[in-house]
Amino acid sequence: MDIRELLAPDVDFLAFGEPAHLESAFARIRNELFAELAGAVTAIALETDRVAALAVNDYVQHGVGDLDTVMREGFSHRFGELDNNRRLIAWMREYNETAERPLAFHGFDVSTEMMNAPSPRTYLEHARDYLGLDHDIAALTGDDERWNRTEAVLKAAESPGATPEADRLRVIADDMLVTLHAGAPMLIAATSRAEWDRARIHLTAGLGLLRYHRQAAEPVDDSARWTRMSAFRDAMMAQNLLDIRDAERGPVLVFGQNRHLQRNESHMRLGPMDMNWSSAGAIVSSLVGERYRLIVGSLGSSKAIDLGEPGPETFEGRLQGRVDEWGLVPARELAAAETRTDTNPMQGYFPLDQATVDGADAILHVTAGTDTQALVLRA
Repeated sequence: MDIRELLAPDVDFLAFGEPAHLESAFARIRNELFAELAGAVTAIALETDRVAALAVNDYVQHGVGDLDTVMREGFSHRFGELDNNRRLIAWMREYNETAERPLAFHGFDVSTEMMNAPSPRTYLEHARDYLGLDHDIAALTGDDERWNRTEAVLKAAESPGATPEADRLRVIADDMLVTLHAGAPMLIAATSRAEWDRARIHLTAGLGLLRYHRQAAEPVDDSARWTRMSAFRDAMMAQNLLDIRDAERGPVLVFGQNRHLQRNESHMRLGPMDMNWSSAGAIVSSLVGERYRLIVGSLGSSKAIDLGEPGPETFEGRLQGRVDEWGLVPARELAAAETRTDTNPMQGYFPLDQATVDGADAILHVTAGTDTQALVLRA
């Protein structure tokens, strides 16, 4: 299967999912794939904080800063420490030095983790300063650590998200967003469209965090609370992707965990909690239809996450024998199979299931010893 079959002229997103963050093969494939498609796609969007990624884009498009700094400060979730991400950013900067149309870099996530979420203070203060307002944001947020500590997510009663101060902050943030749009002609004339966009991105991120913390503070059972937080995070991812689409006006390569990019509903079992919610991919694809194309990553064995060989009746087992011939397998050609059960969910690995396969356009399978560069070129 030629991967360019998925890049029809009217495609907005070519999403490439990985089944686990800890297996580096998929990021290597992503880098090769992006280099192959440069020109056919206009940008890449990774599962990392959108605000932090602005500094990375400044570097790859305009040479602002240096590589060490943007890798340290331009990524969330410690993704700046990954060698394949560093290689990607270095390559993009080199490519853009002579490119007729420079490639853009985006993050489409918010800086939340399973066990914490940051204070909205810095995001709201950026927008306040751009608008020239005098709101005392710090007085309302208080110490940043009260938002960022693990207890604020694990225990609803420990969250600051439902305090009177948080309620006031949400009103202020919403009013600032209206002011930003109402004053767009004058603000852009006085600064630039890029600075206006940057203020909007900061403000929507801060407002999103306030909403996320509000969900963390809901006095409901943990399963319902964590489901709502997961749903809010993916909803924010979806909105970020749609904003990136509007900014780029061309196909964007999107890379992240399968659970965020799949077209079907996401499911995760965490201890006694059973959670189901709409993934970012499910939201975006429902809005743009076939303009969203999806390659789901599949993993056979892996030393990185202590994953042995898959059983022959599983999706991964059936794909094992097809790697040499295909590399990229049309999802419609993969027969029904069992879902793999010999896995440890705490490693962040999610095996293929029927719903995920049915919602994909293609499957890219990686197994131990695969020459990933040859695999991409063959695709």
